[in-house]
Amino acid sequence: MGELPGPVTEKLQISLKLDSEHPLAPHTPATKYYMALVTGDLRSLEVLTDRYYQDVNLVLEISKNELEWQVKSQASYGLSGLWSLEYKQELTTSLCLTARRGHTACLRHLLHRRADPNLAPGGRGPLHEACLGGHTDCVVLLLEHKADPNLRSNEGLAPLHLCTTQDSLGCAKLLLRHGATVNLATEDGGETALHVAARHCLCDHARLYLRHGARVDTHSAQEETALSILCEQAPSTGEGCLQLCQLLAAHGANINTLDETQRSPLHKACGAANAMLVSFLLQRGADVNAIDYGGASPLCRVLQSAAFKRHLQPHLTVQLLLNHGSRKIWPPAFTKVLNSCASIPEIIEVLFNSYSQIPISEKWAEAVPEEVFQQHQPFYESFFQLAGTVRCLQHLCRSAIRKKFGSKCHCLIPLLPVPKTLHDYLLLEPEGVML
Repeated sequence: MGELPGPVTEKLQISLKLDSEHPLAPHTPATKYYMALVTGDLRSLEVLTDRYYQDVNLVLEISKNELEWQVKSQASYGLSGLWSLEYKQELTTSLCLTARRGHTACLRHLLHRRADPNLAPGGRGPLHEACLGGHTDCVVLLLEHKADPNLRSNEGLAPLHLCTTQDSLGCAKLLLRHGATVNLATEDGGETALHVAARHCLCDHARLYLRHGARVDTHSAQEETALSILCEQAPSTGEGCLQLCQLLAAHGANINTLDETQRSPLHKACGAANAMLVSFLLQRGADVNAIDYGGASPLCRVLQSAAFKRHLQPHLTVQLLLNHGSRKIWPPAFTKVLNSCASIPEIIEVLFNSYSQIPISEKWAEAVPEEVFQQHQPFYESFFQLAGTVRCLQHLCRSAIRKKFGSKCHCLIPLLPVPKTLHDYLLLEPEGVML
């Protein structure tokens, strides 16, 4: 097994640098000890702790180099940069390494040898690591051995703040059962576990926290509530975010709460082009014309981000806002809308049809790039053919009805005794061409 080490010190140095000058020495006790910890090799770990490392609380100083992408500049196709080999050093413990990887048997062995469950030389303790990995069995063992459920990492995070995946729900339940403080805020951001659940769209976690007394409208350092954070997340494939939004609202969340930039949850949902959340917020009475510190309304927010969220069909959000009484874009600003949203003709159609009549400027054609015009030629040809003409009678009738109904278009138009195709027309459903 190689040479025996000298007397065990408080720190064990392990080098994992894979270069010619510092080759990995696989047969040294230190390397074998490290490999047993990270692979969950209980038999080898028992031998090594008996022969060499009786003090299972010694600090491991792990040196390694990792490839990292170094961003250099913005390129037309994204970010340009290069891969570089970066030297890194980590301080940790045997207990942290096994908890991070969910090796329950090895963890139990170390705890039986009186490993300290609250030792955190690298900034995170074993309980932090177990929660981060969603290793419920490891959390059980650590809590049974008096791990502190409210221990903060060097980043000011408690274990509950690291329950960020669906797999960590069991961990969160155990922490609360053993005295974790549900409303404990992170030191820097001032976020509670409910904020974290909202950021990761974890409805079951949020339900658990609310059941244990989480305050639904606690504000973070940026004046964000859980609802604010939830609404700025990208729409998920399922309905988890919508369910969580409904849950928070049912527990009394303020729909019109404002963060430090005076943005409401509706501003944030519009910026994320999350039509499901936008629809729900509007139904619950969100202020459709709220203005943030930058002077932007929810409609402005969706138009600002639309070009980057084409796959989310941002025109649906634009429709919802207009059908709930959003103020229209100032006509002279339509050139800016074309500059940013020309590649999404559905938005142009919905916005243009929200006016009874608006003159088409010569500058508008200049704002549409040639490749975009070619890609959506049928629409833009019909669009620019309206220059200098009066809109058709059908459109003028639509405008009159919409003006009469105002902010109630969304609920009154579906009640009209006309075919669904006319309902869609009145609700500004895009058709692909302009008439």
